[in-house]
Amino acid sequence: MNRTLLRGARVITMAPHRPDVERADILIDGDCIAAVGPDLDDPAAETVDFSDRIVLPGLVNAHLHTWQTALRGVGADWTLAAYLAHMHGDVARKFTPDDMHIATLAGALSQINCGTTTLGDWCHNNPTPDHTDAAVDGLLRSGIRGVYLHGTPYVSPSAAHPVHEVDRLLDGPVRTHDLLTVGMAVRGPQLSTPEVAVADFRAARERDIIVSTHQSVGIPGSGWQAVRAAGLLGPRTNVVHGAGLSEDWVQTLIEAGASFTCTPENELGQGHGAPITARLLPLGAAPSLGTDTDAVVPGDVLTAARIALAHQRGLDHDRLRQSPTGQFTMEPTISGKQALAWATVEGARALGLADQVGRIEPGMQADLVVVDGRRLNLWPVHDPIAAALHAGVGDIEAVMIAGRWRKRDHILTDVDIAALKEELQESGDRLARRLSRTGPVAGLRRRIVRRVVRQSMIRQIRTPGREAP
Repeated sequence: MNRTLLRGARVITMAPHRPDVERADILIDGDCIAAVGPDLDDPAAETVDFSDRIVLPGLVNAHLHTWQTALRGVGADWTLAAYLAHMHGDVARKFTPDDMHIATLAGALSQINCGTTTLGDWCHNNPTPDHTDAAVDGLLRSGIRGVYLHGTPYVSPSAAHPVHEVDRLLDGPVRTHDLLTVGMAVRGPQLSTPEVAVADFRAARERDIIVSTHQSVGIPGSGWQAVRAAGLLGPRTNVVHGAGLSEDWVQTLIEAGASFTCTPENELGQGHGAPITARLLPLGAAPSLGTDTDAVVPGDVLTAARIALAHQRGLDHDRLRQSPTGQFTMEPTISGKQALAWATVEGARALGLADQVGRIEPGMQADLVVVDGRRLNLWPVHDPIAAALHAGVGDIEAVMIAGRWRKRDHILTDVDIAALKEELQESGDRLARRLSRTGPVAGLRRRIVRRVVRQSMIRQIRTPGREAP
């Protein structure tokens, strides 16, 4: 097995009972971390000098739709309703398996470039097994640690999840690829009948895999109540967004051990509702983070962490100013380290990988990010946690996944970037033309789709029986 010794860096382990930051060496044996401490020595190991760098656990993007990568930026001004109408009501049905493959491959490689080592890929545009296989192959070829959350296109609320497809993946790629995990991205209690929601959650429970569901634009209804009554909420339940959840529902889900994934820039910009962070922290819980879709917002999870942190601090400052004393606080309500934990430790937990990634400790997988503290925008590094949190994509010098370098000296390894970009451009141009069609037929279709989306969202908000548990 290959052994690598990283020397000279300031290390943010995110491990409990260790300093926030320490000068430590890291010994890597194969795909695992063998030791962390000062002055380690191993003559058989390749030694890498990372003086003036910061090493932290690989970042976790817990919620991203990589299949939309080729349409980067087309929806920067879309509301949630416009996104649903244009992306899901129109262009999604024109994706071929080849489109799924290049988008997933490019999206995953882009995540590695940003410092993400573990990706929760929420894939809900797979109308055929070929679409699914193409997306999975894109993940595998990228070299990222991927949790492929198998979803379905938006269909009838009474349509159950095609569990046979999940079983096919579990019996195939998952058995032969150590970096791939499979979960279920279900339409969930908000968009399914109570019977279907229960069946889907039960299917995930029987397979002991993550079940992830969106929740926004409306409060929980009878589907959520049915899943709770069936005793199917638990540590492998992941709620994305969480907008509309009452305090009682948040408490119920926390007590069940469920995780929450916040996509703050997307949620604030598109109108999902306020990030759920403010309701989690007082109850001793915390969010994981995602970036949702490159079609709307940047895919850098450190940007998501900074936005989540700033938004929550802003809420806390406003709350204190509106208190009877109206006083400003001299102390921060939350710290930069907490925000880094959302992008590492909490992301690992949300994806069911807390025993493998998210911390730098012996026995954990060797998934690491190296931030170049020598860069002018970070130098001098007085506070390594702040520098890591403030790092941009250009500051990510190196990325290791399972003991293998996937980025070195600021460049992705073993990737033909020119060929990748050409294929992505071809796919994106063809799909974008679908969105820019003109003429009476295209205009009529858009009006119909928008009306259907609007009516559906209104029903989510007004459906009888939506109440707290």
